[in-house]
Amino acid sequence: MTGIIVRLDVMMAMRKIKGRDLAARIGITEQNLSLLKSGKVKGIRFETLAKLCEALECQPGDLLEAAATDAPLTTLTSSARTGSLNRSAHV
Repeated sequence: MTGIIVRLDVMMAMRKIKGRDLAARIGITEQNLSLLKSGKVKGIRFETLAKLCEALECQPGDLLEAAATDAPLTTLTSSARTGSLNRSAHV
């Protein structure tokens, strides 16, 4: 099985930006950013990914990595729907 490893925490540390500041900059809650960092979401909207990349001055590949694994990880999907994030929703 192939999964996605989220490296958002690494990039945030490299850019020396706090979760509170990044969340405010891209327009999501700190809780949603925390769920993203931990990989506890089923997907991420391309719009959110683009905002993260712009704020962190990086490319999507700097934040996400495909990896073969036996355990399911976060998968990357796009979603046209709107709404707040929960553990089963798309950010």
